[in-house]
Amino acid sequence: MIKLRIKTNSRVEMQDVTGEVRKAVSELKINEGICVVYSPHTTAGVIVNEHADPDVAEDIISALVEQYPHHHNWQHSEGNADAHIKTAVVGNSATVPVTGGSLALGTWQGIFFCEFDGLRNRELFVQVVGS
Repeated sequence: MIKLRIKTNSRVEMQDVTGEVRKAVSELKINEGICVVYSPHTTAGVIVNEHADPDVAEDIISALVEQYPHHHNWQHSEGNADAHIKTAVVGNSATVPVTGGSLALGTWQGIFFCEFDGLRNRELFVQVVGS
């Protein structure tokens, strides 16, 4: 397993981490298998989505912020209930096939780390299971 360090720059953001994950997969030297990209945080997630057009990430963020606003009558007393909900909606991991030692992503796909309670220093785990 490889741990990636992620530094986020705003409260809610999506960072394209495809390049870092590709590098980690290469270092793990697994030719065929499954790559799991996992966030060990309850207020940050991981998704696979379009990374050719940055407007897509902005639209996803906008929709999540609109649906689950930061300032709301949430019960959680720490002031970040919206971040927990956003993480529950997007999930804390993504699974991508590995073939020929490389991620088998679609033409327009990328892997994003989704921050919902930043500015923070985060970790992202990359593990490939296979042969």
